[in-house]
Amino acid sequence: MAERDNRVVRDPPEGLTPVVERNIDALFRHRREEEKQRTRQEKIADGVTRFTGSLLFVYIHLALFGMWIFINLGWIPLVPRFDESFVVLAMFASVEAIFISTFVLISQNRMAALADKRADLDVQVSLLTEHELTRLISLVDAIAEKLDVGDARGEELNELKQDVAPERVLEEMDRSARRLGLGGS
Repeated sequence: MAERDNRVVRDPPEGLTPVVERNIDALFRHRREEEKQRTRQEKIADGVTRFTGSLLFVYIHLALFGMWIFINLGWIPLVPRFDESFVVLAMFASVEAIFISTFVLISQNRMAALADKRADLDVQVSLLTEHELTRLISLVDAIAEKLDVGDARGEELNELKQDVAPERVLEEMDRSARRLGLGGS
């Protein structure tokens, strides 16, 4: 264990480098912070969505709806029917479906926003990596030229040494998507 920036840093598990361990810790710290920043409404919507997506919810509904149906078909003696046409059951199920779908949509919207943030981070990391690799290729090429080794002076190497303009890539992707009828902006 070492101490860095007033934090105790433990040795990473076998097979992981300190950088990978640091990145994992940073990602989970960030995720915990995002969870803390959820509003009360988001927490309620997520809780309802989590419960309605569980087998317990299915079992409760099987029991309640099963009893409702058995009672109103007259299959349980001594218990009077109260919804012989099942209109009340249908109304109850419809209203419940409206609310459940609304809670699910609220949770999905929040999750989509988080996914967009993570996708933006992926793009940033990819662009940074591409830039660093371009610089490394240029550096290695300069070293090879200085040492007079290798004969990889082809057009491909010159292309690899050029920075990629992300705006142009996005524009070309949109143009290709429109040409192929796949949408795009």
